[in-house]
Amino acid sequence: MSNGKLTRRNLITLLGGATAGLLTGCKESPDALPQVAAIEPQLGTPDDLYFLSLEEVSRLIEARRISPIELTQGILDRIGTLDQQLMSYVTVTADRALEAAGKAEKELAAGIYRGPLHGIPVAAKDLFYTKATRTMGGLAVYREFVPKFDATVVERLEAAGAILVGKLNLTEGAMAGYHPDFEIPRNPWGKDLWAGASSSGSGVAVAAGLCFGALGSDTGGSIRFPSMANGIVGLKPTYGLVSRHGVLPLAPTMDHVGPMTRSVSDAAIMFQAMAGHDSNDPTSLQDPVPEMLQNPDSGIGGMTIGYDPVFSSKGIDAGLVAAIEQALETLRKLGAEIVEVKMPEGTLELGDTWFPICAYEARRAHAQHFPDNAEKYGAWFRGFLETGSAVTDEQYKAAGQMRAAFNRKFNALLESVDTLVSPAGGLTFHLDPEVQYGGMEELEPLFTAVQMYFTIPADFAGTPALTVPCGFSADSVPYALQFMGRRLSEPSLIRIGRAYQAATQWHQRHPAV
Repeated sequence: MSNGKLTRRNLITLLGGATAGLLTGCKESPDALPQVAAIEPQLGTPDDLYFLSLEEVSRLIEARRISPIELTQGILDRIGTLDQQLMSYVTVTADRALEAAGKAEKELAAGIYRGPLHGIPVAAKDLFYTKATRTMGGLAVYREFVPKFDATVVERLEAAGAILVGKLNLTEGAMAGYHPDFEIPRNPWGKDLWAGASSSGSGVAVAAGLCFGALGSDTGGSIRFPSMANGIVGLKPTYGLVSRHGVLPLAPTMDHVGPMTRSVSDAAIMFQAMAGHDSNDPTSLQDPVPEMLQNPDSGIGGMTIGYDPVFSSKGIDAGLVAAIEQALETLRKLGAEIVEVKMPEGTLELGDTWFPICAYEARRAHAQHFPDNAEKYGAWFRGFLETGSAVTDEQYKAAGQMRAAFNRKFNALLESVDTLVSPAGGLTFHLDPEVQYGGMEELEPLFTAVQMYFTIPADFAGTPALTVPCGFSADSVPYALQFMGRRLSEPSLIRIGRAYQAATQWHQRHPAV
């Protein structure tokens, strides 16, 4: 290796010597799965390294087969080459990253190993405070905002040895539309495909091999939608289990912070480092962080998986329904019991309650800048905040009561099974990126196409949900399902998700970038 860069020759040697079996450890033969043209990287190409899972590349670092400096420089070079088309990054923190990589290099040479995140390049949605680096939240009013401290989760990831390579693009204020001053991330599976909701940059960067994991946030589906759209894994944790200190808010009673990765194990690794009580966050839970990878190969025999076939097919592409049912059959063969359940009455209408709550809280979260600087907001988010101004205290309270009533029924259902399976938000659809700069009327097709009734329940109840790839359409659009669980059931969701991924190969398919 020269000048910290990876050459084709040494990459072939690296892959051949250290990853034998890592990419072929699935129980099903590749021939048993539908073939997707031009998306599976060939061994010996540069893509192979950058599409390895976080867990896999951490083994290379621990074995000293690749250095953090070489890996970080490779990621930075890749961002410089590819992100001109993908637009996932809004800020690249090259100096910070290379300084951290040098530190990791010295620690490893001294025999200090912090764990599986040590020397791993990751990125953060641009809602997360980063000391001395702009944090804009997709908002023109925050264009010059430079925090004086790091968000707790950024601090914890770096303490575990992770290397922050940049800040990722997102919708304005983490809602639906984009401010015209900011770029719209392009889905690597197709430039005219929706890249997901507010954590779109996080989804694109992970899917395209521009980082090994990313921070996202989820208020109405914004970890799960972009994970679905980009064919990756996303974990929305239990509310309060991951600190929101140093994170620009959208709707504080529903905002969640979680990891977005290329495998379930990687999400568990990031979550383990991020989670835990934080005295700086008044909503932070005192509960101990569950051990995410305890007995990782214990299997799922005897676990119960609930499925509502009527609810899960509502407004959904037939191919996705078939893919989810095939996933359930795979889980049944692995020993799980599939039981038919019924989602609570009114689930399909949850958007009517979610929107006034979110708009009311968002308007107050932006009180420092809105309405005094309303002209600095983009068309869609400005209209959304105006809607929030019109929601009365009484209406907000009534919506909260409806939310609480739903939560009681939903939590009772969660207690009856180990997990609920449903779509992670429907099927990724074709959407002109430029439309997303528009106002309420222009973005109406987006809300028509997005099935938020699949994502709102876990945000309302503050319960965990794990999104996992489960196939592709005939034209290579990713399919995904979500596992929903009761409060603090992240280990069970990870256990089920890992078992499913060990038996399938969908998470090992990557876009041709």
